[in-house]
Amino acid sequence: MRLYVRRTRAALVAVAAGALVLTACSSGGGGNSKTTENKDARAKQSKSAQQLASQITFGDDAASKGPAEPVPGAVSGGTMNVLERDSYTHLDPGQIYVSNEGQLATLIHRGLTSYKLDNAGKYTVVGDLATNSGEESDGGKTWTFHLKDGIKFSDGTPITSKDIRWSVERMFAPFITNGPAYLQQWLANVSGTDYRKLLPDGPYKGQHLPDTLLATPDAKTVVFHFPKPQTDVPYLFAMPGYSVVDSAKDTQQKYDKAPVCSGPYMIKSFDPGKSMTLVKNPNWDPATDSARHQYVDTFAITFNHQNEDSTKRLMSDSGENQTSVSFDNTVDTDNTPAVVGNPAIYKRTVAGYQPFVGQVAFNMKKLTDFNVRKALALAIPTKSVYQALGASYGAEYAGGFISPALSGYQKADPLGKIANPNGDVVAAKKILTDAGKLNTKITYAYANSSAGQQYSVTIAAALKAAGFDVQRKELPADTYYDLIGKVDNPYDIYASAWGADWPSALTVIPPVFDGRTISDQAPNYGHVNDAHVNSEIDRIEGLTDPAAAAKAWFDLNTYLLTKVIPGVPTVYYKELQLFGSKIGGAVYNNMSAGIDATKLYLKP
Repeated sequence: MRLYVRRTRAALVAVAAGALVLTACSSGGGGNSKTTENKDARAKQSKSAQQLASQITFGDDAASKGPAEPVPGAVSGGTMNVLERDSYTHLDPGQIYVSNEGQLATLIHRGLTSYKLDNAGKYTVVGDLATNSGEESDGGKTWTFHLKDGIKFSDGTPITSKDIRWSVERMFAPFITNGPAYLQQWLANVSGTDYRKLLPDGPYKGQHLPDTLLATPDAKTVVFHFPKPQTDVPYLFAMPGYSVVDSAKDTQQKYDKAPVCSGPYMIKSFDPGKSMTLVKNPNWDPATDSARHQYVDTFAITFNHQNEDSTKRLMSDSGENQTSVSFDNTVDTDNTPAVVGNPAIYKRTVAGYQPFVGQVAFNMKKLTDFNVRKALALAIPTKSVYQALGASYGAEYAGGFISPALSGYQKADPLGKIANPNGDVVAAKKILTDAGKLNTKITYAYANSSAGQQYSVTIAAALKAAGFDVQRKELPADTYYDLIGKVDNPYDIYASAWGADWPSALTVIPPVFDGRTISDQAPNYGHVNDAHVNSEIDRIEGLTDPAAAAKAWFDLNTYLLTKVIPGVPTVYYKELQLFGSKIGGAVYNNMSAGIDATKLYLKP
């Protein structure tokens, strides 16, 4: 169900398989239209989105100063058991770009910036190793960071600007293939992998980026000079993939299994596929960290716990299950009714949004008629996808392509999919009739998972009722995106999804809808190439006011939904997580899309 390749691709595969993404429910239960509806649960899940409805702020020196605000009632000590489905493939910060490794990174790695979630539920981008979230100048082209005093690696070595430079430059090396590429592309002013030409061997053969791009004038100062203005730099450096690496102990490929840690915890032991033990990092100074805590003595992590297994263990709340939690696993769909229907169990849950939005993409290379695309969008019943993902505990009806988990979110429903998730086959058929397009042939590709098969039947039936000649085409779930990812694929419509890398639509609209990025396996699965969209992407990327940029992205989202219609949004992804009765400090963090591991403690 959850394939841990690139973080964004995890969402793509999951929506095809009909399962929740990242910290997601298994697909074993298929749809669950009988899930108990609980008003308290819906309120719990929507609260976090309301907190994100206004612009997330970039913190100054005061906001970035440690220690972190104490968690009410927290005490130190003890061993917490962590039940995980998937092991960690990558521990090298530069190779981290998926959610389970990102969750772990909040405990063992630090970067220039991070997200702070306070006790009131407010998110702020703060300086982590840096004294603040960054100092902007030169119209957004130059960003300066000053490092804090007292920051060290777990072996006691001070972290300096040399380590930051090294951590950036090694991202250009050929063996770094799994981490994010935004920073490298911004510095090189290119798209794709052409950025490697800027520093082909990374720093390993004595070559470095010129000071005109990256300057480190002293041990505590780092200055980035971008060829173009970059508004989202504070967000960018909060990605786990840009965490610091010890320049003196970088073992290149071997670093992926034994990194030097900088967060509140370090790795004591790791048996891939079986277990990992985290212990306190004695050289982490809470006075330097405004976002994290170090309450638990030891995290004992074990793998191969399917969602059904972890849910049943935590529901039982017996023995060591009382001191157990999962960073990633969610309540599986089969057990959701029992969890939300039992107040004693339900009070041991957290819930929130993931940054993913599902859609049924339209192949615009084949579906060139706007009226056909509009009829498809009106007819498709998104309720079938919603039910397959666990109803209100796994999804929310989507009105657009931008998730409520993103900063500056604006609720909108141009196609009426929130108001009428059952679809409107009558209106769709009228459009086809008036346009002389009745019986237009549609090849509908879907994944051969239980949920994918389920909602594809419902969608196909609705399209037939609307006047389309629908041919369903079943594809293997494990190669689904390889097949629909081909520019010359033979299909007309197919499910896809995308998740933002940080809470800005900059990481949604350009990768999914920029026509200049169309290529095999690129995320523009609808093959959208609209001149206005392309030009607006360039214009908005040049805006230096984050609030203005956020509004502009949502305006472009509306344009896509009304003037282009490259697909129909189906759901915003959500999740429900359960923990043992002796777990304290459990809150959902939208930025890491799961329970906040940095706030946990064990109750006496």
